[in-house]
Amino acid sequence: MRLVVTDYGFPNLAPERAALEPYGVEVVGHQAKTADDVIAIAQDADALLVQWAPVNADVIAALDRCRIIVRYGIGVDNVDIAAATAKGIVVCNVPDYCLDEVADHTMALALATARQIVPIDARIRAGTWKITPDAPMPSFRASAFGLVGFGRIAQAVAERARGFGFRLAAYDPFASPEALAAQGVEAMPLDRLLAESDVLSLHAPLTPDTKHLLNADTLATMKPTARIVNTSRGGLIDGEALADALERGVVAGAALDVFEAEPLPDDHPLRRAPNAILTSHVAWYSEQSLPALQRLAAEEAARVLRGESPKNPVRL
Repeated sequence: MRLVVTDYGFPNLAPERAALEPYGVEVVGHQAKTADDVIAIAQDADALLVQWAPVNADVIAALDRCRIIVRYGIGVDNVDIAAATAKGIVVCNVPDYCLDEVADHTMALALATARQIVPIDARIRAGTWKITPDAPMPSFRASAFGLVGFGRIAQAVAERARGFGFRLAAYDPFASPEALAAQGVEAMPLDRLLAESDVLSLHAPLTPDTKHLLNADTLATMKPTARIVNTSRGGLIDGEALADALERGVVAGAALDVFEAEPLPDDHPLRRAPNAILTSHVAWYSEQSLPALQRLAAEEAARVLRGESPKNPVRL
């Protein structure tokens, strides 16, 4: 059997080989960038491990033997799940790694923007010493921390935010108000959550319904003192609308680890927007999470190639 790694940003594929070669699976690594690249290397693969390469309907139509596609990570935006399912190929992700890392990074961004760390540092370096901030800075105990989505990472963020005294609220159409209340989180409709949040943290999947959930219209409903954090999917935010909102003071700040186009284009207005903290999709990373991601993805492929049921299939 042959497993193709379409693309990867890891130092090596040792964890994949350790998990798969005992079962007679050859692991072949590539750095595909386009759908045509993937077709050229994967037509005879029994399994695919995919990081960023596009696995669209054309790619899936060309797969002659593939039984499973595993996405390195939680999101599966770059895999056509419907086309794969129609062809009998199971698609899996790795939702059970880096939960603490992403939650920690989310809180680091939330704290940095809410406490205005970056602009205060900049003004000191520019020669200005003041013991008060330039913009309003409410205490965390007087602030509402809103969560869009309440999956595992959002719940870990809520646990951390609770420790700082924030009032917690969430919008998640799949979570019951009782389940939220049991964790000290108030259930809110989206419009109210946007209107009341002092810090708004996004933790929703990217779907046609959630694409550009934050846009010019919805941003205009938020407090002018609100701060937005996104460590989920870049497409949840219309980046140009957010940059404009920051320029005009519609919202006070944003701290983003994910973007609709990555790398973030050099000419994107978010690079010049005031009160924006930008990190380069690193929330998932720690010295421990990297090999764990590789191992867990490979173990999922191994299960299916052995004829077993997958642990984390992605449903339509």
